[in-house]
Amino acid sequence: MKLTEVLQGLSCTPCSDTREIGSIVYDSRQAAPDALFVALNGTFSDGHQYARSAYDKGTRAFLLEHPVDLPEDALQIVTADTRGALMTIGGNFYRHPERELKLVGITGTKGKTSTTGMLGSCLNDVGIRCGTIGTAGAIYNGKTFPTANTTPESIDCLRLFRDMADAGCRVVVMEVSSLGLKSQRVKGLTFDAAVFTNISPDHIGGYEHESYEEYAGWKKQLFRQCKAAVLNADDPFSQEIIGELQVPHYTFGLEKPADFWATDIRPIRAPRLFGVGFSCQTPGETYRMQTAMPGRFSVYNALAALAVCHLLGISLQQAANGLAKAKVVGRNDCLDVPAEYDVIIDYAHNKRSFEALMDTLEAYEHNRLITVFGAVGSRAQLRRKEVGTVSGTYADLSVITTDDPNFEDPVKIAEEIAGYVKAAGGAYVIVPDREEAVFYALDHARKGDIVLLLGKGQETEQKICGKLVHYSDYESVWKYFSGKR
Repeated sequence: MKLTEVLQGLSCTPCSDTREIGSIVYDSRQAAPDALFVALNGTFSDGHQYARSAYDKGTRAFLLEHPVDLPEDALQIVTADTRGALMTIGGNFYRHPERELKLVGITGTKGKTSTTGMLGSCLNDVGIRCGTIGTAGAIYNGKTFPTANTTPESIDCLRLFRDMADAGCRVVVMEVSSLGLKSQRVKGLTFDAAVFTNISPDHIGGYEHESYEEYAGWKKQLFRQCKAAVLNADDPFSQEIIGELQVPHYTFGLEKPADFWATDIRPIRAPRLFGVGFSCQTPGETYRMQTAMPGRFSVYNALAALAVCHLLGISLQQAANGLAKAKVVGRNDCLDVPAEYDVIIDYAHNKRSFEALMDTLEAYEHNRLITVFGAVGSRAQLRRKEVGTVSGTYADLSVITTDDPNFEDPVKIAEEIAGYVKAAGGAYVIVPDREEAVFYALDHARKGDIVLLLGKGQETEQKICGKLVHYSDYESVWKYFSGKR
């Protein structure tokens, strides 16, 4: 595409250059001779500092917020906000795929990934081809592609939209994080439906949000960019959103009547299955539903997915089969292992998610509960007390290990957590190497036990000393049972 076409509609310095642009990049490592390099101001670095690196790889076209020191043959185009410009130029470059798709955005502190997976399963099951984007990656047509962030940069979203549209997808369901909204990753998009799951203090401090008020404020932004809204009636914050809404909305809930209301909630237990069944009541119909994920929080997520199905013209009866089959990698994932105990991998990494999962499992018949977990380094230090206290309260054995220590000493983090486990009356052992910690837990599991591997979910890397080191809880379990430990 010609550069003038890429820049169409963008407020920038005049440009009549018609050179062909083969890619748009904001990472100098991806630079190429036919690329347009966009310098983004990030949390930890300024992309303008990497313009020369892109130049050295052959790039000669640059979109900047101010001129930089480059050789004369570099074309420097200046705009006021390069991050905001990404959506404009990306839409032009990828031929506006967002106009060919129905977009569903899901935001909230917890439940985004599971709700996304449930809704995607329901839609695909009834023949509406759907792609999903979020913490679990980009998933469509049975394939999964990793993404760097829960909500990718706008240019990456548009590239995925184009790939999904070309692959026959009609709907894209995506997680929209508060940081994604703050960083303008979905700026300019209009969502056919926006979903609010819940809110609690998280992602506050450091480079994320300055306060709970700022965090909550960015959650509201999604509902200024939608045609219809779906909200959790049991979360008081929904009323704040509803008070500002300019579009139709539906509510869902368990504690009081809502447009989508769950009653008669019952746990479902079978080999390698911790599920839940419930009756979903709406003004027009009532239908018995079930999902292969346990607990009240899974019912909330299911109700949100069902409400969106309704918006898209799908009845409860039509959605039931897809909901029952929904399984989300890294979320309450009960593995099929050759053992007399159960192994569950879950992304739970803070007090609320720890408590919700462990309290839920109390309702299912089991022997002991063994947890394997750690806490991140360099930020969110309050979580160490929270997760240690919760595990010490619920678990019969806490195997404390490493979880993204970054520049902190993982042993010191583990020892700090151990103090809280002990104070809560729990038994523990520290095994710093995470894979060895998984092996330890599986070695000590007995018939009827549940082994919970927490914090990593579907992730395949650990942050250690500023570097990403390959690691997967799934691979560790596979090594153990395949005899390759």
